[in-house]
Amino acid sequence: MSHPFPIAVLTGDIVGSTKTTPDTVSQALALLQRLAEDISAHSLPETMPRFTRFRGDGWQCYFDAPAFAPRIALAMVARLRGADIGLETRIAIGIGSYTSLGRNDLSDAGGDVFERSGRALDKMSTQSRMAFAWHDATATDQIALTLLRERASKWSQEQAEAMAETLLPSAPTQSIIADRLGISPQAVSYRLSGAGAPAIKKAIDLWEGDIRKRLTLNEDQPHA
Repeated sequence: MSHPFPIAVLTGDIVGSTKTTPDTVSQALALLQRLAEDISAHSLPETMPRFTRFRGDGWQCYFDAPAFAPRIALAMVARLRGADIGLETRIAIGIGSYTSLGRNDLSDAGGDVFERSGRALDKMSTQSRMAFAWHDATATDQIALTLLRERASKWSQEQAEAMAETLLPSAPTQSIIADRLGISPQAVSYRLSGAGAPAIKKAIDLWEGDIRKRLTLNEDQPHA
């Protein structure tokens, strides 16, 4: 039976995994998994992300707060860039219904949202890094995702490291970020300003509000 309440499923793979060592790929996947678990523990306590590794360099996770999906995807991009291990990830964001979240992980999960997200990743070109798969998606969603990803590609390692923290759904204060990174609050402010954090966070806040509105309008309708 399909569950009508929509969730977000992020499906991705590591870019350039064949040109590096298996240990480095595992390190990248571990960073993404840890971020998903941190978000669940500190920002979305109702969510069990079940981050699951597939096909060597592939991965998938879900969140039951779908409006946060673009923010989480961008935070994952930032986390890898901030780690400075020379790898990045493609991400396909799916929003929709599901039939099962799997028994222990997502290897036996099923439903529309998992299929949408997986297909979107398969259709991405080698140059693309993000896609948005939702029956109610518009061209504006993909435009926003493309522009945010392009801005993220310009971040320095230090800027990305700070952005990975401030993009969390319940973002810590700059003082807390400073403690985590072992730098001063002034240095955090400088990094975030250089990364365009104020404008990016405002854009994401507006985008999330629009996604929530569309989800609310369609909450009584079947998610195809």
